[in-house]
Amino acid sequence: MLAGPMEPAPAAPAAKAPPAPFTSYQRFVVFLLAFLQFTVILDFMILSPLGAILMPELHITTRQFGMVVSVYAFSAGVAGLLAAGFADRFDRKKLLLFFYCGFVLGTFLCGVAGSYHFLVFARMVTGLFGGVIGSISFAIITDLFPLQVRGRVMGIVQTAFAASQVLGIPIGWELATRLNWHAPFLLIVGISVLAGIIIFMRLRPVDEHLKVARDRSPVAHLLHTASQSRYLIGFSATMLLATGGFMLMPFGSAFSINNLGIASNKLSTVYFVTGIVSMIAGPLAGRLADRVGKYTLFAIGTVAAIGVVIYYTHLGTTPLWLVIVISCVMFVCVSARMIAASALTSGVPAMPDRGAYMAINSSLQQFSGGVAAGLAGLIVVQSPSGRLERYSLLGWVVAAVMALTVVLMFNVHRIVREKP
Repeated sequence: MLAGPMEPAPAAPAAKAPPAPFTSYQRFVVFLLAFLQFTVILDFMILSPLGAILMPELHITTRQFGMVVSVYAFSAGVAGLLAAGFADRFDRKKLLLFFYCGFVLGTFLCGVAGSYHFLVFARMVTGLFGGVIGSISFAIITDLFPLQVRGRVMGIVQTAFAASQVLGIPIGWELATRLNWHAPFLLIVGISVLAGIIIFMRLRPVDEHLKVARDRSPVAHLLHTASQSRYLIGFSATMLLATGGFMLMPFGSAFSINNLGIASNKLSTVYFVTGIVSMIAGPLAGRLADRVGKYTLFAIGTVAAIGVVIYYTHLGTTPLWLVIVISCVMFVCVSARMIAASALTSGVPAMPDRGAYMAINSSLQQFSGGVAAGLAGLIVVQSPSGRLERYSLLGWVVAAVMALTVVLMFNVHRIVREKP
């Protein structure tokens, strides 16, 4: 039978509404958290260019320098586990202020360290507090922004990694070469104190999770979060994400100078150009993750990063322009995968467990990163001429771990997609 003239036509599917623009306060929170990440990441990354100065000045080996890097990660991992039980029991603003103050103290101790052993102690203190700041920041982001726009938010926050190269590392390197290696840490202390004042005065309480928090003891909350099957899948995937950075970055400056033949006064140029490109690519990658899919971007970025890492770690003497191009491509790929992974894993935990989940997640990443840095110090050997040997082997190890994360992160993607 033919439809009558008054029979309604089938309704067309509703168009997907574009995400609402951020409010002025949301923009403030995003840029504040990005700046906090800038100071914390700079504190870690500054060790990479300082490695070429620290090793001869403190008369330490590559293995000892690897310990300087890894002790931060191990102490950060311990702090994450200790904080996980309490992470959802307090206003996140208060937690952020507490740990940020401890981070400033640890960085100050680095700035006044006069020996290898005191520097190791100072890095331990810095890691105990600084290693938890990222998990608190991501919990705040998860509380304030829906999953559909978290790629965009993570893209902005993760530009802190690039900004530390554009502004922090070149300035830190110049201060270290013109004054001494203590100066960059004291600079970080100065700008961090200003950031802490802004947090205290302008950031509103972040306590919505307290209204739905379950009545558990800290130990019970930790055990509950750590034993959830869907959380375990997320932990297993993300604990390997930091491996590449912890393995390659500590010896980056020494490799550039002694293997690639880059003059020490040209390192600032490499970091500056690479950072500028990464600052532009980061927000674009975040928007792309929300549009094409977070796992899709993660997989593409990882495959590309594997190829670049293998090529880079096998290089010998290389022109400056080519080193800059390779570094830019490598950091863009790494930034894309980290932004996509951060946004994707933020969708795993339920609201009452977000703080604990992020703390445990960060802790496992720090532990695996500490193992990676220590392993890198065992793999790489510095010859009497200064050249780093077996760096190409390190590249193959990093590539293998990256390939494994593609498989593991697919399970996270499946969990988030099936989550009600």
